[in-house]
Amino acid sequence: MPMIGIISDTHGLLRPEAISILEGVAHIIHAGDIGKREIISRLTEIAPVTAIRGNIERAHWARTFPDTVCVELLGRRFFVIHDRNDLAFDPAAKGYGAVISGHSHRPGTEMVDGVLYLNPGSAGPRRFKLPITLATLQLEENSLSSTIHRIA
Repeated sequence: MPMIGIISDTHGLLRPEAISILEGVAHIIHAGDIGKREIISRLTEIAPVTAIRGNIERAHWARTFPDTVCVELLGRRFFVIHDRNDLAFDPAAKGYGAVISGHSHRPGTEMVDGVLYLNPGSAGPRRFKLPITLATLQLEENSLSSTIHRIA
């Protein structure tokens, strides 16, 4: 089954453990707070990347990334937004299978009205006592299953 890598809040740090987990995925989604353009360049060596900018992206290079994006992968629609609290519409009504977000550095998944809400947590520098994590999404015929990977 195809797998998608979900990463967020790298803040300029791409750990070798994250690269190892992402090897072999069909696509990577970065949900913002990239930190350095080189992060996306390195991820692109692994798989095609869809990325948005987060609230820390102020440099000129970050202007090439949108604030939000809709991406269709393997017949499923995903909405990517850095801060889930900024979501201003009903994803179920618009036919999205998942909403991918970051910002909080807190990994988690929630199913609401048939839509998977996934925050992979932060894969960058440790913040407070939160774990360092990323996620993978397994695309099955009629469902999505997510795994949060703790890397530090």
